[in-house]
Amino acid sequence: SLSEMGKLRVKYALIRECMAEFIGTFVLMMFGCSAAAQVKTSRETRGQFLSVNMAFSVGVMSAMYLTMGITGAHLNPAVSLSFCVLRKVSWTRLLPYSLSQVMGAYVASCLVFLVYYDAIMEFSEGVLTVYGPNETASIFATYPSEYISLGRSFLDQVVGTAMLLLCILGLGEERNTPAPPGLIPPIVATIVLGIAMSMSANCGGAINPARDLGPRLFTLTAGWGGEVFTCYNYWFWVPLVAPMIGAVLGTLTYKVFIEWQLPDPDLPSDLPIPPIPTKDCKELQAAMGNGVEKSNKTAMLFLRIYLKNCKMQIIDKDCTLHRKT
Repeated sequence: SLSEMGKLRVKYALIRECMAEFIGTFVLMMFGCSAAAQVKTSRETRGQFLSVNMAFSVGVMSAMYLTMGITGAHLNPAVSLSFCVLRKVSWTRLLPYSLSQVMGAYVASCLVFLVYYDAIMEFSEGVLTVYGPNETASIFATYPSEYISLGRSFLDQVVGTAMLLLCILGLGEERNTPAPPGLIPPIVATIVLGIAMSMSANCGGAINPARDLGPRLFTLTAGWGGEVFTCYNYWFWVPLVAPMIGAVLGTLTYKVFIEWQLPDPDLPSDLPIPPIPTKDCKELQAAMGNGVEKSNKTAMLFLRIYLKNCKMQIIDKDCTLHRKT
């Protein structure tokens, strides 16, 4: 019965959250890698470059709707790192979330390979390689273009991931122009689509260590061999390290240029006005007498005195006022 099935609910919150990150990243990669396999093996007769970008974006949207209620739908170790930096997620969650995301990407790659096995073998003539016109490794993981240098590809991934975090962090900010919660997934998907369409020519636009490492580990074990790690002068570490740095830079950019510059939240208009002691009155009069009656200094002084006499303090993250006990 349904009541008995309800007993299958996992007791520990961390395990539930890891399950959500696993299945969310799985869904994301199923859409993206399936599209890449279809486009590659059909020699672009059943889709094009844009098809893959759109499929990944649909995967992001679907995975977010699926898992937002459990973890907030990170789907990306770089996003998890950003939320840890912002103290929205405990640092103890970073490694379990990241491993779950890598596992989800790995399992999705396995399933895509099984679904498109015949097409991949026909296209590659039975030889699974990283190089050449019939290479199929790029269906799963990302690889750099022949022309790009190591440093430039590293910069590419830093910038792409920084743009991702810079654009998504403000979506729930009440002091700005917050998006309706139900529309956040398609908005994030559109941001990902924009980045994929504009910043993926150089080296595939991973901007997600799990999205790259999971499929790369799969190709290592499925017949492509160690070349997936040694190719292009051991390039594999770039989409693992650069997105993490980009996430931190994007987060700091958002904090400095946006969050710290937003107006302070409005105080409740119905708070009682207490009598101000003579000592505090003299302090206020001294500040106003110096010609700074409209300055932030005087306003903050009045607020401090007001809260002290109301016996209230600001203790919530959203600056809600609470009476001291």
